[in-house]
Amino acid sequence: MKTHLLPNSRRQPLTIVSGDGCYVSDADGRRYLDMLSGIGVNALGHNHPRILKAIAEQASCMHISPLYQHPYQEPVAAGLCRISGMDRALFTNSGTESTEAALKLVRCYARPRTHMIALQGSFHGRSRGGLSVAGQASLRGPFEPFALPVTFVPPNDEAALRASFHGAIAGMILEPILGEGGVLPLTASYLQLAQELCSRHDALLIADECQCGLGRTGRYFAFQWAGIQPDIVTVAKPLAGGLPMGAVMFSEAVAERFPDGAHASTCAGGPLVCRVALEFLDELDKLLPHVAAMGELLRAGLERWGEVRGKGLMLGMPRAVPGNAVVDAARELGLLINCTQSTVLRFLPPYVISAGQVREGLSLLEKALIS
Repeated sequence: MKTHLLPNSRRQPLTIVSGDGCYVSDADGRRYLDMLSGIGVNALGHNHPRILKAIAEQASCMHISPLYQHPYQEPVAAGLCRISGMDRALFTNSGTESTEAALKLVRCYARPRTHMIALQGSFHGRSRGGLSVAGQASLRGPFEPFALPVTFVPPNDEAALRASFHGAIAGMILEPILGEGGVLPLTASYLQLAQELCSRHDALLIADECQCGLGRTGRYFAFQWAGIQPDIVTVAKPLAGGLPMGAVMFSEAVAERFPDGAHASTCAGGPLVCRVALEFLDELDKLLPHVAAMGELLRAGLERWGEVRGKGLMLGMPRAVPGNAVVDAARELGLLINCTQSTVLRFLPPYVISAGQVREGLSLLEKALIS
């Protein structure tokens, strides 16, 4: 059948028409336990009453452009700065745009230095800026060459990290847990060394928390497990409860060198998404202990089949063989997960998942693994 939609991802043969809590349903009314939550976006699940109420109340004024103020901008920015330890926030529409803004912040701060350090296997979005620091040749290849000079180092290789720093380094970007790179956590000592080297060279450390941040690991941000404080933090995915929204938080020292109007977006930080983000941030404060507890329960269940990587409700289970067959079998049984780096089964359930639903997911996964 001819399609006008570009197949830019491996779409599964499933058409979802509704959702409620941790479940989605197809056109035939069949229900699926959603342990992927829109690749980490639907952190409060589907059909959450606070999110629905906020959308309904704000529907009469969804967009005003950056030329005007609205009542929710400053409270959301203040909330993000509070939980991240930063001074300023800049709204975006996506994780990709957050990366773009972060790279521009580095350029303005470190001029004339331009050289970046990034990690092999990393993913920071699909714009040219994001791809320039993506440590996956398959993503970079079709769009090379890039103007930005980047050194790619292996994750958790401290000797390689030390050797990569020199006088032209402007900054380093990293995911504290590589998501598309196989749900691979960076060690605390590696993160601490990255901060130390950046500080020594007056380079900026960017923590890309678009997938692992905003509560996904059981803390507000994954970098907090290592006790470090980056210069810039990028977020997106769950921030507006399913609506597209991202943000970049950074220190006052970084803000002072960023010219007025150097980054903006017509739709970023509008009243609708900010109104919903306030509800999400309020719920997040209450949910962190639950995320940690459910993450431990899920990890314990997955460990019966081997190695488990990640923290909280961001877990990966490496397999010796490609994992798409397991993903397909799970879907047929009523469980939604996915596979990254071809062999790592990835689990990103909603933060509101219950212990009973964790056990249900593990039972369905067991059947998928032996089918």
